[in-house]
Amino acid sequence: MPSSEWQKSSYSASGNECVEVRAIDRLIELRESDEGHLILRTTPTALSALLDGIKAGEFDHHA
Repeated sequence: MPSSEWQKSSYSASGNECVEVRAIDRLIELRESDEGHLILRTTPTALSALLDGIKAGEFDHHA
């Protein structure tokens, strides 16, 4: 998987208050646009499991 540019959701506001994502070297990288130097790197499988858990409400008790 070739590296790609940072992308943000079309739902994000025009400011720097969004999560950005890109694929690089078979991994997924995430960062907050206002903290661009802090990058979370994970696998597509782990990110998918996290998103499935969020959608299922597994983390609602942390809100």
